[in-house]
Amino acid sequence: MNFDQIFINNKKWIAEKLSINPEYFKTLAQGQNPEFLYIGCSDSRVTAEDLMGLNPGEVFIHRNIANQVIPTDNNVNAVVQYAVEHLKVKHIIICGHYECGGVKAALLPSDMGQLNSWLQTLRDVRRLHRLELESIKDGQRQFDRLVELNVKEQCMNIIKIDHVQKSWYKTGFPKIHGWVFDVRTGDLIDLGLNMEKEFAVIRDIYDLKPIDK
Repeated sequence: MNFDQIFINNKKWIAEKLSINPEYFKTLAQGQNPEFLYIGCSDSRVTAEDLMGLNPGEVFIHRNIANQVIPTDNNVNAVVQYAVEHLKVKHIIICGHYECGGVKAALLPSDMGQLNSWLQTLRDVRRLHRLELESIKDGQRQFDRLVELNVKEQCMNIIKIDHVQKSWYKTGFPKIHGWVFDVRTGDLIDLGLNMEKEFAVIRDIYDLKPIDK
């Protein structure tokens, strides 16, 4: 695409929005009140609003390589804190996608330079689930399964964050969801995770609130 075409497209987009609702941008400027925090991959094929069918202002978004929630990453922690404490989101979604380059790199011996430290978390997911993954003989299915397992582990990492736990115990929200976007079909797949049940098994390790005896 020609670089200048982006600004032409922008003008068309503005005209389309105003033709539907002359007050569209005036309303948009008044603030945001999303119910969803979406944490997904930076992959250019996976755009949150499009695949969810939502509009600007309806979903708070954070994207990084392979949809990671790394405890020492101030970026993702700041996003989660703002979403939970200030926007009061009701749902946090971790969304991975099939054919993810970051996940593929974690399956193969590959020197990715500066990305090596970032992908270490993904390699840890592979290590934690090594027996299951190595029992899958089909290479494509093994790749897909690591995508799914990575989503589950990042959902668990969300629950470890203090802002999430405090809100969870006070209000029951946010609910944590694990999804996968299938770039081969366009389907959005809910993995059906029960994170409250998953967390209960390891609560004594990661809980920041004393368990009542």
